[in-house]
Amino acid sequence: MLQFNLLPDVKLDFIKARRTKNMVLAIASIAAVVSLVVLVLLVLVVDVLQKKHLSDVNKDIKSYTSQLQGTKDLTKILTIQNQLKSLPVLDSQKPVTSRLFGYLGQIVPAQVDISNLQVDFVKHTLQIDGSADSLDRINTFVDTLKFTTYSIGNNSNVNNSAFAGVVLTSFSRTQTAATYSINLSFDPTIFDNSQTVSLTVPANKITTRSQTDQPSAALFTAQPNKTPVP
Repeated sequence: MLQFNLLPDVKLDFIKARRTKNMVLAIASIAAVVSLVVLVLLVLVVDVLQKKHLSDVNKDIKSYTSQLQGTKDLTKILTIQNQLKSLPVLDSQKPVTSRLFGYLGQIVPAQVDISNLQVDFVKHTLQIDGSADSLDRINTFVDTLKFTTYSIGNNSNVNNSAFAGVVLTSFSRTQTAATYSINLSFDPTIFDNSQTVSLTVPANKITTRSQTDQPSAALFTAQPNKTPVP
């Protein structure tokens, strides 16, 4: 069977053009529909979902804020937490008070006892009250305090005065003993936690308790009667 295409070339071109147009319109329609769907989804996300999320977050913030505000002694808890953070720094800055008894063993002369000891590590002052067998022994103690120096670490060539403003504020004597009260200030370095300190007692005063007494000798005693001899 024979078929003859009797349509002219212009008609054929028109049909092809219309097919192309229909295809372009279909693709454009599909793209428009997809774009519209994407636009609707974006509107839903921004206008609905995002607002709902922000609203939920605000509700959570208000809820947690109410819980915190309802916590008993919240201000004290926060203050304690801040103070706990500063404890390591404060610990490194605290004076080594245990060194005091070792120092006393070095500087207190034999036959001199201590009945009262007041130390202020803020003002760096020291008050020593006690008794001795004579006033000369007390004067030796005062001179020892005045001329005692200290060195840091292995640097023994650099000596600094350990005590300053040494004053015998009061004294009295009885037939068998004498009492005294000494006020002085000390260099805070000798109690510095970060330094290794060594005291040096004057070489010409070989009278300190650590050099003349046995380790068991008592350093602290009760205050004797201060009634002076007329």
